[in-house]
Amino acid sequence: QVQLVESGGGLVQAGGSLRLSCAASRTIFSFNVMGWYRQAPGKQRELVAAITSGGTTNYADSVKGRFTISRDSAKNTVYLQMNNLKPEDTADYYCNAYYSDYDRDYDFWGQGTQVTVSS
Repeated sequence: QVQLVESGGGLVQAGGSLRLSCAASRTIFSFNVMGWYRQAPGKQRELVAAITSGGTTNYADSVKGRFTISRDSAKNTVYLQMNNLKPEDTADYYCNAYYSDYDRDYDFWGQGTQVTVSS
């Protein structure tokens, strides 16, 4: 079983920055994709940013130019650097790890970390 442990959430003023961390219980290169999702109250969970095992990154339009996803393979950790935060970034942020093995898909989620941006 894979464990993903997020940290780094908190309360910040608009324009501020936070860095989220997601520590995996095994090598992050065992996953095809790792990503960050968020879910605001009353809204569906949405993809924020993702990084493939090959290093390709993908971002939601709403965070492009403000958020950066990165990884440290030595620490088995994926980060989400969030700059110029806006009140609409307020949500619970979840780390996700995905891999496929033959005809099966495996999806793992962290417990979530709360980000609150005040105006």
